[in-house]
Amino acid sequence: MDINQEILNAFEVIKSGGIILYPTDTVWGIGCDATNPEAVAKIYKLKQRAETQSMICLMNGEKMIYNVFKEIPEVAWQILDLSENPTTLVLDKPRNVAPNLIATDNTLAIRIVKEPFCFKLMERMKKPLVSTSANISGQPTPKSFKEISPEIINGVDYVVNLYHDKVAGKPSTIIKLTNDSQVKVIRK
Repeated sequence: MDINQEILNAFEVIKSGGIILYPTDTVWGIGCDATNPEAVAKIYKLKQRAETQSMICLMNGEKMIYNVFKEIPEVAWQILDLSENPTTLVLDKPRNVAPNLIATDNTLAIRIVKEPFCFKLMERMKKPLVSTSANISGQPTPKSFKEISPEIINGVDYVVNLYHDKVAGKPSTIIKLTNDSQVKVIRK
C-alpha cells in the first residue's frame, strides 16, 4: 500500500474530470476537483442527490481558503484553532469553485484536512477537493469501506486503495458562519 502511488493515481483521475472514492479524516468520501462542474454533476448523479443539497469542499490550508473566500470572519479561525474534532465551516460568498457546489444561499461548506492522503492530493491538485459521504442520498453513512454499496464502488472512476480496514469516527461538526458574524451549529 503506497500512499504516494495512490495520490498519483487519484490525481490522474481527478485531473481528467473523474470522481474518486477515498478515505478522509472522518468517513469515506466521494470526491472530485471542486472547480469542475461536470465532475461535481457526476457525484450528484451517482448519489441520486438534488443539486440543491450542497456538498463539502476539503481544503489543505489558509491559502486555499483565501482563494475561495475574499472575506473570512475572524471567528472562523478561532473555531478552527479550538476544534478538537474535524469541523466543517459554512461560509458566505464563495468564488473560484464550480457553481453547482454553491448552496442556494450563496454559501459553501469547507473543512481543512491534515490527513496525509487528502492533504497531499490537494497539494498536487492545487485545488479544493469535493467530499460527500459514500452513500446514495438518504441511506446511512457507511462507517467503513466494507459498508459502501457496490453501486457507489462501481459508480466512481477510481477507488483509493488505502485504509480499507479502518472504521471511521463520526462525520464532522458543521458550523455556519455569516459575514455579519452570526454563528449556527448545524451538526454536532
